Amino acid sequence: MTELILLGMLQKPEMQKTQFVVLLFVYLVTVGGNMLIMTAITTSHSLLALLSFLDSCFSSVVAPKMIVDSLSERKTFSYEGCMAQLFAEHFFAGVEVFALTVMAYNRCVAICNPPHYVTIMSQQTWRQLMGLAWDGGFLHSMIQFLFMFWLPFCSPKLACIEAHIPGLLVIANSGMSCIVNVSLLIIYYGVILCSLKPHSSEGRRKALSTCGAHITPVFFFFVPCIFISTRPPATFSDKMVVNGFQIATGCKWQMSEEF
Repeated sequence: MTELILLGMLQKPEMQKTQFVVLLFVYLVTVGGNMLIMTAITTSHSLLALLSFLDSCFSSVVAPKMIVDSLSERKTFSYEGCMAQLFAEHFFAGVEVFALTVMAYNRCVAICNPPHYVTIMSQQTWRQLMGLAWDGGFLHSMIQFLFMFWLPFCSPKLACIEAHIPGLLVIANSGMSCIVNVSLLIIYYGVILCSLKPHSSEGRRKALSTCGAHITPVFFFFVPCIFISTRPPATFSDKMVVNGFQIATGCKWQMSEEF
């Protein structure tokens, strides 16, 4: 098996043009907005610039291929391209997850211990935390990649062997990453809330307002992942496992209409 056939794209020519315009517009707005953010804050806060960079890279893994295929008559995707997409998507998403956790820790130190913030969050500490974020993303992505890479794919089925267990392991890996980082986020924000009790209502409002911009992307990033990854195995039918496998691995394809 050397290529995959994309079956989820619209088949009517007039709808394909609409899909192309919508996807291209959303992609350009997403990447353009992140580039503007990077330009505005790159000299003041490297972590925010990093998140914008990761968002741009993450959006560029899948969207360009979808945009091109929306106008293509033959919608195919090479096996090597799918594996590369799998690794890149999970790599950038994993780094972003860990970076969001680092940002929560940064806010916790800034709000709970402002006199010692500069000492605690030194340049060396920043480099170490960023290194952990990149290493964590690489480890998560490599695990997902290896789970998929060893499977023998052949038409017309997704894999020539039983993929139920590997599919659950892939979902479990993503779920574990989400659960660990969400647990750290809850701890950090719990410490922040406890530290704000002695402050005035105005002080609490200002402190919490600085966390709103962080909590919003965290919510929309983690909730869908946790919903898919933490469901009990007994609730997954074969169809749900296959769909969850594709969602967790990042390969936006199907090989058989029976799924």
